[in-house]
Formats: sequence, C-alpha cells, structure tokens
Amino acid sequence: MRRSQIAYRISMSGYFGLFVLMMLWLTWLAPPEKVPVSLALIFMVGPLLLPLRGLLYGRPYTFAWSGFIALLYLLHGVVEAYSTQPERPLALLEVLFSMMFFFGGVFFARWRSQEQAGAG
Repeated sequence: MRRSQIAYRISMSGYFGLFVLMMLWLTWLAPPEKVPVSLALIFMVGPLLLPLRGLLYGRPYTFAWSGFIALLYLLHGVVEAYSTQPERPLALLEVLFSMMFFFGGVFFARWRSQEQAGAG
C-alpha cells in the first residue's frame, strides 16, 4: 500500500468521524439549548459538506484547501474542551478527528501530487 493511500484513509476516517460526531453531538448527545438544533446543524455540519465530492474522488487540491475547514473544528474542539466540563470528552474526540482530517489531508495532497508528477 502506498503512503498516499494510508494518508487518504487517515484523512477520510477523520472526516467521517468528525461528520458523525457533530451529527450525534448536536442531535442526541448534547443538543444546544439556546439555538434550534437545525440551525446548529447548518453551521456545524454544513461546512463539512463543501469538500465532500473532491474528497471522495481523491483530488489533492481539495484535500489541501479542506485543511482550513479542519482547523476550524480543531479550534472549536479546543475551546469546548477548555470551557465546558460535561462536553470535554466529545470535544477531545473532535480534536482527534480534526487532526486526523488535517494531517492526513496535508500528507495525502503532498504525496499524491508527487506520485502524479512522477507518473506524468
């Protein structure tokens, strides 16, 4: 197995883990009390849908720019872990998934681009 495939699997595991975690967190585990759940889902899960097609097709450029989205979730997870004691395990899981998504995506974009340049 090539190293780009390993990075792809790590990144996609982080992406889908983050997607499922946010869905469960906002709908079942700890729904928000001050805003409607639907609005929270739009703002917290919506950005994850933007790069979905490029990620599924394995486009290095999409993995590169979607790292910025992963960093937003990393920031959210760190702030939630620091500020909210009851939701700390969920926030730390969000940090883990967002780091998998980010680093896997960065390494996939780099290694896959190198493989494509060497093949062409």
